[in-house]
Amino acid sequence: MAEDQQEQKLSPDEQIIQEARDRFQACEEWESDFWKLFIDDVKFANGDADNGYQWPDSIRKNREIDDRPCLTINKTKQHCLQVINDGRQHAPQIKVHPIDSGATAEAAKLLDGLVRHVEYRSNAQAAYNTAQEFAVFGGIGYWRVVTDYANDDTFDQEIFIQRVKDPKTVRLDPDIKEIDGSDAMFGFVFVDFDKKEFRRKYGKKASEEADFPLGKGDTWLAKNHIRVAEYFRKVPKTEKIAALPDSVMQGLPGLKSNIIKQSDVPDDLWKVLSDHPDVKMRDVEKWNVEWFLIAGNKIKDRRPWPGKYIPIVRCVGEEVIIDGQLERKGHVRSLKDPQRMYNYWSSSATEHVALQTKIPYVAPARAIEGYEGYWKNANNENTSYLPFNDIDEQGRPIERPQREQAPVMAEAYVKGMQITAGEMMMVSGQYQAVMGQPSNETSGVAINARQRQGDNATYHFIDHQALAVRYTGRIIVDLFPKVYDTPRVMRILGEDGVEDFIHLDPNAKQAVEQRKEAMTNEVRQILNPSIGNYDVVVDVGPAYATRRQEAFAAMSQIMAQNQDLMSKAGDLLFKAADFPHAEDIAERLSRAIPPALKGEGPDPQLQQAQQQMQQMQKAMQGMADMIEKLKNERGSNMIKANADVYRAETERAQMIHDASMDQQKLVHDIALAVTQMMQTQQGSALSGAPLANQAAGPPNQPEAPPQAA
Repeated sequence: MAEDQQEQKLSPDEQIIQEARDRFQACEEWESDFWKLFIDDVKFANGDADNGYQWPDSIRKNREIDDRPCLTINKTKQHCLQVINDGRQHAPQIKVHPIDSGATAEAAKLLDGLVRHVEYRSNAQAAYNTAQEFAVFGGIGYWRVVTDYANDDTFDQEIFIQRVKDPKTVRLDPDIKEIDGSDAMFGFVFVDFDKKEFRRKYGKKASEEADFPLGKGDTWLAKNHIRVAEYFRKVPKTEKIAALPDSVMQGLPGLKSNIIKQSDVPDDLWKVLSDHPDVKMRDVEKWNVEWFLIAGNKIKDRRPWPGKYIPIVRCVGEEVIIDGQLERKGHVRSLKDPQRMYNYWSSSATEHVALQTKIPYVAPARAIEGYEGYWKNANNENTSYLPFNDIDEQGRPIERPQREQAPVMAEAYVKGMQITAGEMMMVSGQYQAVMGQPSNETSGVAINARQRQGDNATYHFIDHQALAVRYTGRIIVDLFPKVYDTPRVMRILGEDGVEDFIHLDPNAKQAVEQRKEAMTNEVRQILNPSIGNYDVVVDVGPAYATRRQEAFAAMSQIMAQNQDLMSKAGDLLFKAADFPHAEDIAERLSRAIPPALKGEGPDPQLQQAQQQMQQMQKAMQGMADMIEKLKNERGSNMIKANADVYRAETERAQMIHDASMDQQKLVHDIALAVTQMMQTQQGSALSGAPLANQAAGPPNQPEAPPQAA
């Protein structure tokens, strides 16, 4: 009750700070014992002759006081590096897979290239390697996923993978159940600043504001330091979603999916949809991630994180809960005792051999009488000569001084070191074949089997790193549609490192579209990362360069036995080669190979469609010829008919013309006859000549031309 009243008195910012410190304290209580062992394990793994991390302080000091050797033969680190470097050679590769109807395999392939671009630009392999080193040495390592501006001249943001060089600066929700920490509800990344350094970084005013504790026993503010922490937390949010039938989708052409969120549409449209009887709705509980920058007891900055995951990835070694207590360790913990035994046996054997030169001389007192100064340190110093008395006063010879026989190195020391080395191999599961040392295996099959046995004993480190990389891929794929929310051109990388460019357009209607440029006729691929849902898997195996070398060796052996195969697939052999001009040779061989062998011929379905098109074209050509023939025949008949009509019209015109000519001639003849008759009558009346002779007229007189009627 008192705590509730106290919380009510706090401002919203103070409540957030109090929540952060309570959660941080819970992390400290859960992992406090582990961090002590973590530091000791990391020190032990990196022990050498100078720092002496592999010897207990008390024993080391006593041996140094007694001038006894205190050797460090660090075999532990070699066992650890075997695991670490094996993981580097078999780095997990992120693969994106489509999981619903909106996602496509082609879009997933392009997203693979975007993920590789993010990893390459971030130097992600260094982050992965650092985390795995700490996981093998101490039990856990971390890396982060962050967003930042692509450069100083743009507002476009990019995704980066950031290395965490000190795992002790990270705290994650102790109630997580997943090995990769993907279900964490909160997390911290902090650094402790010296107060002077804090004042230089944030200013004097910020230092004064942060320089008083929120509560008693506050570890965030101490006499000499102020803690600055990035605090991530998940906040629940209930949202409604609706499933639209096709009839409603047809009336809303702007929607990309039939599943919509209430936050994606206007309120008035949502109200109309909620009243529609065919629209299904339900409540969905989601989590929003918030980020705060807390300096001392002040919130210096805050913003929403665009993704749905806490962007802190952990890579764990071995972790188990025993009786409610955390037990977490790496590869070093079980090697400590055998390593200490080996150091002790080596130091004891060395000490035994070193003491052989200090074996004292045995001499009669009379032999060294007068020369005691020479013989006093004879077993410690290298002198050029040692004088002694060879005869006594009576002239009798005196036996010369002699050093006792040096004891042979005890077999127990050698045997002890051999036993200890064997115990280290048994504890680690890494035997001589794994470490590259000669062993009793003689055949290659036996050596590979022993190496696989060692890999099996430490495979959980590789597996846990693969799970962490998979979680990283999920974070990145989840961020793609939220960070790449404006049209832009992005570089993508292939598995072989070949780069290409892709156009991102969040307004595209499909996950992948092909667009043709009007000016250049260039076909561009357009990717919309916001369409469809994708999952991430990892492929653990040899790196691409290793697989390329293995492929070249295998194909070389096969083609050496089958020479004909070289003429059919020689280009593939040289594509896998890794020497200068190999790609040029592959390109020249590729030109000589028939396209059908390379699968570059027409697609069977396309070829069938083309044949059908040709048949249709032939049929259409036949129909066209038939139509043309009919047209020609029809034209010929029309010409004949027109000719007959013309002939009939011509004959009719001729007949009319002839009839007209006959009528004119008749009129002319009548007129001529009448004229002649009149002339005859006049002549007869004047001369009295007979009418018949005058009417006949002269016999050769020409006929007058006809006159028009």
